[in-house]
Amino acid sequence: MKALLDACVLYPTVLRQILIGVAAEGLYRPLWSARILEEWARATVKLGPGAEALARGEIAALAAAWPGAAVAVPAGLEARLWLPDANDIHVLAAAIAGGADRIITFNAADFPRHLLAEEGILRQDPDAFLRELWQAAPARVAARIEAVRAEAERLSGTAQPLRALLKRAGLPRLGKALAPG
Repeated sequence: MKALLDACVLYPTVLRQILIGVAAEGLYRPLWSARILEEWARATVKLGPGAEALARGEIAALAAAWPGAAVAVPAGLEARLWLPDANDIHVLAAAIAGGADRIITFNAADFPRHLLAEEGILRQDPDAFLRELWQAAPARVAARIEAVRAEAERLSGTAQPLRALLKRAGLPRLGKALAPG
């Protein structure tokens, strides 16, 4: 399965590390475009000085680790597409060009399911996507999530309860499934 990752799911560190960790398990093949990565870098500006440089370093490392994930969009493809927000057409074009089965995004309003279905593409939020992968390979997904949780705890120097961490990462239903109660 190929999944195009929108900038809004690459930008948050914990979510990105979970998505890429699960991809490293071979549960799906991640895709993105240079423009999506650029959107991620620009989104970090609001975090303050140095954030964009740090993001660009993370982007370079990600691109080096996943050289086959970058999708080039053929000239003219975007011109035949329509979405409610014209600024998101490049995401759909990259998904089509990469042969993606789905687009992983929090941005449901700008990616109507019926328009994506015309291209044979499904839209999923990361919570539903990761729960689906967890149901298919629970031990592998849980191990990757635990590794991310442990690293977040190490870096922050404070306890990072799994359910709370996943909720902050936009994965509340996955958190409830993995840490009920």
